[in-house]
Amino acid sequence: MTVGKRQSRPWIVSDELWALVEPLLPEPAPKQVEGRPRVPDRQALCGILFVLHTGIQWEYLPQELGFGSGMTCWRRLAAWNEAGVWDRLHLVLLQKLRAARKLDWSRAVIGSPRQGRSTGPKSGPSPVDRARPGSRHHLIVDGQGIPLAVSLTGGNRNDVTQLIPLLDKVPPVAGLVGRPRRRPDMLFADRGYDHDKYRRMVWDLGVKPVIARRGVPHGSGLDVYRWVVERTIAWLHGFRRLRIRWERRDDIHEAFLGLATCLITHRHVQRLC
Repeated sequence: MTVGKRQSRPWIVSDELWALVEPLLPEPAPKQVEGRPRVPDRQALCGILFVLHTGIQWEYLPQELGFGSGMTCWRRLAAWNEAGVWDRLHLVLLQKLRAARKLDWSRAVIGSPRQGRSTGPKSGPSPVDRARPGSRHHLIVDGQGIPLAVSLTGGNRNDVTQLIPLLDKVPPVAGLVGRPRRRPDMLFADRGYDHDKYRRMVWDLGVKPVIARRGVPHGSGLDVYRWVVERTIAWLHGFRRLRIRWERRDDIHEAFLGLATCLITHRHVQRLC
């Protein structure tokens, strides 16, 4: 497949990506009754990627492209997320980057953009949208903008309350001789994370907090480092399914979020070739 075709059809699963994903997929349950042949996992993954990239509703997934039905792809996404496939794939990709010394642990940057309106678990009244229910994405990246961890909360959750949970969610990344690494040297954050209590908690984890203070004029220079998380957020929301949370079930939206994180990380791995 040519590079041009990959760019025009980003839902096509490359051989390289499939070689990473396939060993992580759980064994399918045996069929209890005879019926239609099971849609191959690779084709179902293409259908899931089609929905992620285009934002199309599951019931309108074009079966003529060979993806199987929207319900089939939905069930696979839910099952694979429950089996922890995306978390394990993300760790595999991070280990490849660390083995190549391409992870910048000298600093990490955190950000939490507000997301569109939504209902269901992990949604809440947004303080900036007339208390309409919504959700938020929380993201921590390394010094280059490579995603280290991502999470979903209600729109009413304060940024700073997710500071420690997000740091704790960074997996231990092996790939070099010695202990796996999971803590950056420094953590950069904007004024939304300004709280001395949480600064002390970050210090207790062995990480130096560099957090802007409220009331201090702009021009502190933090944007020189923070722009990488804004770029990664733009990449994340480049997947149309993540711009607005259509799923009532939070685990399905988190599955899309985890898969998108893997795809962004995989782009960095591809640069190693």
